[in-house]
Amino acid sequence: MKKSTGYFRLMRPANMVTAVADVLAGIALSGFFTTGLFDVSHILPVLLLSISTALLYGGGVVFNDVFDADLDRVERPERSIPSGLISYKEAFTLGTILLLAGIVFAFTVNVVSGLLSLAITICALIYNKWGKHQSVIGPVNMGLCRGLNLLLGISIVSGSVSNWWFIAIVPIIYISSITMISRGEVHGSSSKPLYGASFLYALVIALILYFSFTKNTLIFALIFLLPFAWMIFKPLLKAIKMPSGPNIGKSVKAGVIALIVMDAAWTAASGSFYVAIIVALLLPISFWLARMFAVT
Repeated sequence: MKKSTGYFRLMRPANMVTAVADVLAGIALSGFFTTGLFDVSHILPVLLLSISTALLYGGGVVFNDVFDADLDRVERPERSIPSGLISYKEAFTLGTILLLAGIVFAFTVNVVSGLLSLAITICALIYNKWGKHQSVIGPVNMGLCRGLNLLLGISIVSGSVSNWWFIAIVPIIYISSITMISRGEVHGSSSKPLYGASFLYALVIALILYFSFTKNTLIFALIFLLPFAWMIFKPLLKAIKMPSGPNIGKSVKAGVIALIVMDAAWTAASGSFYVAIIVALLLPISFWLARMFAVT
C-alpha cells in the first residue's frame, strides 16, 4: 500500500486532472463539441486524448522528481525517491512507461495529436533536466508544455491547429508566471516576481475576456472568470504582503488548481457552456486529490 502511495505521489494526481481540463478546453475551442457531443464516435477520441494528456503529465512530473532526486534529499526529503519509498530505477521506469503510453494514445486519434504528444514529452524532459534552472527560458519552457497541451485538445479536429495555434500563448503566459514565482516556495522570495505574476495573471484574464467578446459569449465566460480571478489573486496578494515560502507555495498551488476554472472559462467562451460545466466539475476532484497528494 505504501508503495502504491509513493507512485501516486510521484505522478501528482491533482495536477493530472488539470491537464485533462486543458485538453477538454482545447477540444471545445476546436468546435468539436458543436457537431454531436453524445455520439459514440465523438466520445472515443475525447477519452483517448484525455487519457493521453493525463499520462503525459504524470510521466513529466515523475521525471521532475527523478532529475531532482539529489536536491530533494536536502530540500524535500519527504518525497518518494529521497525517502526511499520508491527507488530511482523504479521512478525512471514509471516515468518512461507513462510517457510512451501517452504518446501511443495520442497517435490513435490522429498523426497531429501524436506529434504534439511527442513535442510535449520533449519539452517536459528538457524543462526537467535543464530548463528549470534557467531564470528566463525555464518559465517559458514550462508554459510551452501547457500551451502544447491545449493544442493537443484542439488537434482533435484535423487542420484546426493551424487556425488556433495562437491561443496557446495564453497558457504559456499563465504557466510561465506560476513557474516564475514557484522558485520561492521553499526559501521565500522578494515581492518583485509576485508583482510580475499579478500583471501576467491580469493579462491572461483580459485575453480570455477579449476572445469571449469576439464570440459574443462574454456573460458565459464571466461565470467562470470571476471565480478564477478570486482563486489566483487572493493567495497571490497575501504572498506579496508577506513573501514567505509557505505563502508562495499556497499561491502556486492555487494557480495550478485554478487552471481547471480557467479552462472552463475558455470552454464557455468557445460557446460550449454545458461542457464548461463538466470541466468545472473536475475542480472538486482535483481539490480532493490535492488533500492527499502534493501539487508541487
